[in-house]
Amino acid sequence: MRIDTFKDEVQMMKNQKKIEILQKIIQIKSVNDNESEVADYISSLFSRFPETNIQKFTYAPNRDNLVITIGKNQGPMLGLTGHMDVVAPGNLEDWKYDPFSATIADNKVYGRGATDMKSGLAALVVALLELLEQKTELPGKIRLLATVGEETGEYGAAQLTTKGFADNLAGLLVAEPTSHMQNIVYTARGVIDYKVKSYGKTAHSAEPQDGINAIDNLIVFYHLAIERLLKFSKTDPVLGGVTHSITKIKGGEQVNSIPSYAELMGNIRTIPAYPNQCFYDELEAIIAELNQQQGFKLAITYSFPEEAIPGKPDSRIIKIAQRTHQNVLGSEAKITGSSGANDSSEFLQAKGNFNSIELGPGSNTSHQSNEYVEINDYLNAIEFYKQFALDFLQDKQIRKEFPAAD
Repeated sequence: MRIDTFKDEVQMMKNQKKIEILQKIIQIKSVNDNESEVADYISSLFSRFPETNIQKFTYAPNRDNLVITIGKNQGPMLGLTGHMDVVAPGNLEDWKYDPFSATIADNKVYGRGATDMKSGLAALVVALLELLEQKTELPGKIRLLATVGEETGEYGAAQLTTKGFADNLAGLLVAEPTSHMQNIVYTARGVIDYKVKSYGKTAHSAEPQDGINAIDNLIVFYHLAIERLLKFSKTDPVLGGVTHSITKIKGGEQVNSIPSYAELMGNIRTIPAYPNQCFYDELEAIIAELNQQQGFKLAITYSFPEEAIPGKPDSRIIKIAQRTHQNVLGSEAKITGSSGANDSSEFLQAKGNFNSIELGPGSNTSHQSNEYVEINDYLNAIEFYKQFALDFLQDKQIRKEFPAAD
């Protein structure tokens, strides 16, 4: 009885350290910025393992991507990725606890990023630390890609892809939240954020004929864009159809002046049936058509567009993940898709031919007030990631197809 109690206490101590790592990462305010502090903290956890390769790459001041590689060259390389940035907490009065306190209550950790996706990132970190502590012999390599700027355009993943850190991976796991780790996501929508600027000519509102109303011209574009993008009407059996929303609009100088400038922003969520170029062509055709008319002067720009991820529901990485899920978590995971984009859209553009999955801890509170992760989900994710990495690197089919990490 005493031995069992002692074992339980030791395990509690171990779990407490894992939870503290998650809390520390949540407490770092990396709201669309300041990822360097997260990268520095994670790096410090690996500094006592000389066999670990730790590399940082600056995207902008205070914004460092982090790459941590463990294992040997013989055998395939598994990529694991999570982003270090979070969205703004919004109205603080809507939170039960300070969003950066990482408060524990009701077997949950509350805080901005607890679900999206610092619990997934922390679970990857702890899984690798435990493999190192246990001196586990890896039949290949594991590479952690911790990125900046996922929430605002995946430009950290784009930078690491350009630098070659995803080249020739055998597979990639994205630790984004997937319904308490019950879903394995293989396909995802793409995203196009665009801005249209309308230039007019100011005049007194009592004499509107002397000016050019930039808002009126923008509204013409608005209606044409909504109407013409309806032509992309195919639906994906997993992801559904294309969505297009005008999400932001502003313009004008004052109420008694004809506005000389206006702008709007639109958001398109794409599906694999339609490459992003289809939407660029349609939007730019509308712009060109209107600019041929007297008084119109419109211009369009795009912000970090991402292609949809078609994926393969029967890929080897999914089969391995299903088996590990059953063995570690005792349940059968659902194979599905995601309406949101993620960093794999960038990483899949790397050299080689590999598949990705999305699987991570977290609740349905992403981007919401009182965001939380259940502690058991987080601890289960750690155990899953450890075993999945070994199962993947030892898989005969993977080793045959990807014989060397470098």
